[in-house]
Amino acid sequence: MTSQITCPHCHTPISLDDALTGQIKTAVEQQLSTEYEQKLSKEQKNIEQRLKEQFAKDTSTELTFLKEQLEDKKQKLETATKKELELRKKEVEFEEKERNRELEIQRQLDSERKRIRETTEAQMVEQQRQKDLENEKKLSDMKRALDEAQRKANQGSQQTQGEVRELELEKILRETFRDDLIEPVGKGVHGADVRQIVRSSRGTVCGVILWESKQTKVWSEGWIGKLKEDLRAEKADIPIIVTTAYNEANWMGQSHRDGVWICNFQLFLPLALALRKSLIDSGRERAMAQNRGEKSDLIYSYVTSQAFRQQVEALVEVFTEMQMQITKERAAMEKIWKSREGQVQRLILSTGTIYGSVQGLAGTSVVPELHGLELETITDGS
Repeated sequence: MTSQITCPHCHTPISLDDALTGQIKTAVEQQLSTEYEQKLSKEQKNIEQRLKEQFAKDTSTELTFLKEQLEDKKQKLETATKKELELRKKEVEFEEKERNRELEIQRQLDSERKRIRETTEAQMVEQQRQKDLENEKKLSDMKRALDEAQRKANQGSQQTQGEVRELELEKILRETFRDDLIEPVGKGVHGADVRQIVRSSRGTVCGVILWESKQTKVWSEGWIGKLKEDLRAEKADIPIIVTTAYNEANWMGQSHRDGVWICNFQLFLPLALALRKSLIDSGRERAMAQNRGEKSDLIYSYVTSQAFRQQVEALVEVFTEMQMQITKERAAMEKIWKSREGQVQRLILSTGTIYGSVQGLAGTSVVPELHGLELETITDGS
């Protein structure tokens, strides 16, 4: 049998079985719910603990991973920073090199422009110099041609004047000294211009005078040596140069140098008269000595002749040249110089002694003073 009860509140019939069952159910449910909640709470706590542990573990792992990532990123950042610094340094160095290269290029360009400008200027200067030299050469050639033409004209004129002077000299000598033999020397023949063979009134040959006529404006020292060579070749006695070109200081129209007489055209005739008289006097004295013995006469005649005098004079000239050569070689050849000097002194003294002895025996009127053996010459040489 089923028991029912009515709810006092709502007057709803409720079965006791159902009510007890519901209470039991409710109690069981409550108990179960409490147990479940306890288990659930415990399980939740376990889960939470596990989750906390798992979270802590995961968090630790994550932190480690993050730290490792952070460290890796830090290292990468440092590496990147270093690379960036290096790149920036390289960029700065590259920019600096670029600036320096541009500066060097600019300098090279400036230097090259300067070199090209200098080269161009030098070429222009050289071209101008070449043109100036060409112009100077043209002017020089023109001047030389003009001078040559003028020289040829003057030479022709001087040659004509010289020939006129020679003819005049020859004519005056021939008209003045009718006893002498006046012989002109032809053009192109080696020797003086006029040869005067001096003869006495009886026709005896007393000597030879060589005349050289120079119709020029400039004096040449070579004329003296050349005329002396002609004198020896002709075996003549007296050489005379007639010229107006002689330029010795205080020259009065007549001079005597190195055995050669020099005079102008105004004084050549008085000089010829005086020198001719000396030759005739010497010839007369030689004629007066012909009564001596044959050998002594020959020796005496030779010693007192102009040929002997000229030979000794030639020796003295050689000695003088040797002395000059010794003087030039003195610095490098003192020993040889001393030896040669002694030889020259002995030669000059011996020659002077021989000539002085002859002069003492024959007299100064017969054997005159020899050029190169005068007292002052020997003194200077010693």
